[in-house]
Amino acid sequence: MLLWLADFLSQYYHGFAVFKYLTLRAILGVLTALAMGLWLGPHMIRRLSYHQIGQTVRDDGPQSHLSKAGTPTMGGALILICIAVSTLLWANLSNRYIWVVLLVTAVFGVVGWVDDYRKVVEKNSRGLPARWKFFWQSVGGLGAAIFLYATAKTPVETSLIVPFFKSIIIDLGPFYIVLAYLTIVGCSNAVNLTDGLDGLAIMPTVLVASALAIFAYASGHANFAQYLLIPFVPGSGELVVFCAAIGGAGLSFLWFNTYPAQVFMGDVGALALGAALGVLAVIVRQEIVLIIMGGVFVMETVSVILQVASFKLTGRRIFRMAPLHHHFELKGWPEPRVIVRFWIITLILVLIGLASLKIR
Repeated sequence: MLLWLADFLSQYYHGFAVFKYLTLRAILGVLTALAMGLWLGPHMIRRLSYHQIGQTVRDDGPQSHLSKAGTPTMGGALILICIAVSTLLWANLSNRYIWVVLLVTAVFGVVGWVDDYRKVVEKNSRGLPARWKFFWQSVGGLGAAIFLYATAKTPVETSLIVPFFKSIIIDLGPFYIVLAYLTIVGCSNAVNLTDGLDGLAIMPTVLVASALAIFAYASGHANFAQYLLIPFVPGSGELVVFCAAIGGAGLSFLWFNTYPAQVFMGDVGALALGAALGVLAVIVRQEIVLIIMGGVFVMETVSVILQVASFKLTGRRIFRMAPLHHHFELKGWPEPRVIVRFWIITLILVLIGLASLKIR
């Protein structure tokens, strides 16, 4: 929005042309989302507390979590508002990828909001029934996948890129839709499963989004893409602004969500942020790298799958409790230790993912 205004004003004063630089707009995107979140955060927490929109805690979970009952939740709505406003202000709104990521984030955010609303406001412990949650997630994921496939301009935009190997590029054809759908929906649910401790999900989300910003910048620049031997996806560079907005909004939320949390993001934030990471990775053709960088999300999801499968098949549990972070809590790790160690693991995995840009 402001880019259009700057283009118009640059006719009268050339100084406004500086806003054409993607890096500057990304920095402004971070700062806008961060400032907005820090400003609105206290007001949001007060309103959630006033309306008694508080977290319910499982009786069979770690005993340390019982004190969290009643903590305001659905704070993820603030993250999404900050991301949307910052992106709409600083991104090029004629770029189709910007609208894809915004719409996917919004759809999954609405699904999460309905689920949270039914749980904490209507006091319906089931929330949104699983089949309907999956149905609407599928609508959002499939819609984005089909649109990206139909509007792809080059074969590489629908090919699978294997990191660390410069010559392995697999043409997926229509199977691209399946991969994109699984990436978006799978990442959405993986982040949601990880969101169980104060700040545990939001910091890895910020780290992965920041790394995807680097991939987006390189993929959208023909010379960088050629030099790094990664797919050149015209227009994907504009996603740097969206990634920056995630970073700023995420850090502002962490200010209030850090241990001991004043507010939780709820499904409205976790489902949307996970879907956003998924669609970003799909656009820049880095689904496998997303699995590497989002290793914490993967571990949490796999722990749940293994726990359920083991109990149904053998009647025994592999972990003391799933997702994995609860297992370490029940082993006696203090909550801050679990959180920070998972952050450190994510940082290491993000660096490995970034290394794939050069190691080929």
